[in-house]
Amino acid sequence: MTIIDISMPITIDMPVYKNRDEKRPSIELVRDFTSGSVYESRLSIELHTGTHIDAPLHMIEGGEDITVYPIARSVSPCRVLDLTNIEDGITKEDLVNKEIVAGEFVLLKTRNSWHDEFNPDFIYLEESGAKYLVEKGIIGAGIDSLGIERSQADHGTHKSLLGNGIMILEGLRLKHVQEGIYMLIAAPLNIPGVEASPVRAFLMDRGTFNL
Repeated sequence: MTIIDISMPITIDMPVYKNRDEKRPSIELVRDFTSGSVYESRLSIELHTGTHIDAPLHMIEGGEDITVYPIARSVSPCRVLDLTNIEDGITKEDLVNKEIVAGEFVLLKTRNSWHDEFNPDFIYLEESGAKYLVEKGIIGAGIDSLGIERSQADHGTHKSLLGNGIMILEGLRLKHVQEGIYMLIAAPLNIPGVEASPVRAFLMDRGTFNL
């Protein structure tokens, strides 16, 4: 069995969206062995930091929170697409020749995975590409950037996907992943009422499961 971790480590100096300080996590030592018999820490983190899932509430007024996704959705067939040739936005034309199958979770591997720092010109999924994925009947879309879209009026990519029940997974690390078929495990935390959640995402050989 092969397990491939595709998550970002959570550290105080990790890349964060647009290098905004409010998105940077803090890890506080609450107590240690100098003051007692246990070691405990406190994590404070913005829910869109690192590898995370967006729920409809993030971009749609009155949209569902993170609990709209059943836990079974967190374990799903997955197709990694190598789009490292793309230099800007991923369009419908970039996806039509890919063998995308309904019911899959699609992960977009781009040159973003080669950047260890936040790149303001990151590769993103353009709205026409998002609408094409909706047409194909996928259940989720992931990308190796801290946002699935960049500088689009009215957040067309997010709204096209989230408005059609398609889960968005951002902040992946796919540099070491080959294009192909896998099983994706990416479970959000059970936090009712919120619009996003950090996840620990990883891939496994498809043959490991009978799904």
